[in-house]
Amino acid sequence: MSLQGKKAFVTGASMPRGIGRAIALTFARHGADVAVSGFNHMEGALSVAEEIKALGRQSLAVKMDGRDHADVQKAFAAIKNELGPVNILVNNAALMGHNITIAKTTIEEWDNEVKVCLNSAFYCIKEAWADMCASKWGRIVNITSVAGVIGGYGQTSYGAAKAGLIALAKSTALEGARYNITTNCVLVGLAATDASTLLQEEVLKRVEKRTAIGRFADPQEIADAITYVVSDEARYMTGAVVNMLGGLDLFVF
Repeated sequence: MSLQGKKAFVTGASMPRGIGRAIALTFARHGADVAVSGFNHMEGALSVAEEIKALGRQSLAVKMDGRDHADVQKAFAAIKNELGPVNILVNNAALMGHNITIAKTTIEEWDNEVKVCLNSAFYCIKEAWADMCASKWGRIVNITSVAGVIGGYGQTSYGAAKAGLIALAKSTALEGARYNITTNCVLVGLAATDASTLLQEEVLKRVEKRTAIGRFADPQEIADAITYVVSDEARYMTGAVVNMLGGLDLFVF
């Protein structure tokens, strides 16, 4: 699979053990120039950009608040100026800021998670869209979650936003087909990332036991799947939800 000559943007690629970092580095190894974004952990995004450059590719780290359309516009303008128009977009930025019931969830918490997980993806698609249409080629991937397909106790805002990413991808796939733009989702359960350490040990063990394969995903496994999805080998795939749950959604007893 070659991504030679492609210009990719991976949002939320600032965590040391994050899926975004693995995606960005894998794209670079396959020949793409890759921009990455961070916000609260900008030093991580800068570090990933340096790693990409060490692989012989061009890179740029941008500080971007995905909740703010104007900030997203600014980030895309900087990427276009430095690397060229984005033709591979991975909407990876996410926030699971709380794990509490509806009764305890504030309106502000709901709004914030939906903006980070869902609004930001639409803003990024909107900014990449014109250039993808003009060049008659584009690849968009939304990273969604098991909470978006089977729900999650205490995850109303996160689950709803992640479910919204699936519908967003399907509608975008319909509009993009005539321009050779494919849009797909990659469905992730629990992976061995920095975010997973925020969950209680008891919860982690229960989820691992319920997963048919019997372990969490390695971020590299997710990155390899996404690299296939954005490659020409997957050019006939659009509007799909690629299952990388390891059997978490199967009936395990």
